[in-house]
Amino acid sequence: MQYRTLGRTGIKVSPYCLGAMMFGAQGNPDHDESVRIIHKALAAGVNFVDTADIYGHGESEEIVGKALKGRRDDVVLATKAHLPMGDDPNRQGNSRRWLVRALEDSLRRLGTDHVDLFQIHRPAPDTDIEETLSALTDLVRAGKVRAVGTSAFPASDLVEAQWTAERRGLVRFRTEQPNYSVLDRGIEREVLPVCERYGMGTLVWSPLAGGMLTGRYRKGQEPTTFRGGYGFRHLADERRLDTVERLLPLAEKAGLSLTHMALAFVISHPGVTSAIIGPRTMEQLDDLLAGAGTTLGDDVLDEIDAIVPPGTEVGRLDMAYDPPAILHAGLRRRAPAERLAA
Repeated sequence: MQYRTLGRTGIKVSPYCLGAMMFGAQGNPDHDESVRIIHKALAAGVNFVDTADIYGHGESEEIVGKALKGRRDDVVLATKAHLPMGDDPNRQGNSRRWLVRALEDSLRRLGTDHVDLFQIHRPAPDTDIEETLSALTDLVRAGKVRAVGTSAFPASDLVEAQWTAERRGLVRFRTEQPNYSVLDRGIEREVLPVCERYGMGTLVWSPLAGGMLTGRYRKGQEPTTFRGGYGFRHLADERRLDTVERLLPLAEKAGLSLTHMALAFVISHPGVTSAIIGPRTMEQLDDLLAGAGTTLGDDVLDEIDAIVPPGTEVGRLDMAYDPPAILHAGLRRRAPAERLAA
C-alpha cells in the first residue's frame, strides 16, 4: 500500500480509507464479521478509518472501537458530528454546546481518548463559523482531537472558514470530505482547487456513485442489491444508467472491472488524498482491495472525460448536500409584489 500526506498535517494515510457506514444494523448487523472486515483491511495496509456518530446512531463507532482495541496507535481514526442524534433540537448541529458533547460521546463509543480527525458532517448556516472553529480549537488544545475537517462544504464556505481561522487565530480545517466519482465531478470546478490552494486533504465519499459504478445496476433491469432496497432515486436515474452503459465497455477494453476503474479514477486526481470504500461484506472488501494496484493511463482518462466532461455531474446523488438557497423556495423568490420589472 502506498501512503499519502493528509493535506499539510504531516499525517500519512492510505489512498483507500475504510468507511464504516455499513457496519451495524443499517448494513451488516454481525459485529464479529464487521470487526473481521476491519482487521482484514488493516492487514492489507489500509491505515485510515472513517466513521460518524450518525451511522447506526453510534453502533458503527462501537464496532470500530472493538476492532481497534490493542491497535489504536496504528490507525488514523476519523469521525464526524452534526446530524441529529435524538429528538432534542440541540443534539445536532455545529454549536459549541453540541460538538463538545458529541465528541465526548464518540470517544466513549470508540474506546479512545482522542480521534485523529474530527469532521463537521454538514454545514450549519444558522451557526457562526467562528463559534464552530472556537469549539474545535479548544478540543484540539485539550488533546482530544488532532486535526479538524469538514464534509460536503461548498467552496465558498471553505474559504470563509479559512479566513475566519486566520483572522481569529483559530484552528484551520485541514480536510474536506466531498462526494466524488466518475458520475459526480462537480467538485473539480471549485472544491478541489480550493482544497489544494489551502493545503487541505480530501477523503472523497461514494467513489462508486452510490453503487452505480459496480456494474450491478443496468438499464432496463430491476436492482436486486442491498442498496436497491433503500429506494434511492439516483439508482433509477436514466441519465446515470445511460452513462454506466457507456462506461462498461471502456472498462472492459481496459481489462478492468467497472469498480476498479471507478476507484482508480478518483485517486488519480492530484487533489484527492483518499477514496472512502464502504464494504458491507468480506466479499466486497476483497473485490475493492483487489483493485488497489490499478493505474489508469491517459488514454483511459481521456475517454472517461469524453463520456463525462470534467467538472460536470450526471444527475445527482440523493445524499448530496444542497444549501438553503436551493432547498427553500422563499430564498429563491421575491415576494409577489416585488417581482414586477416596471
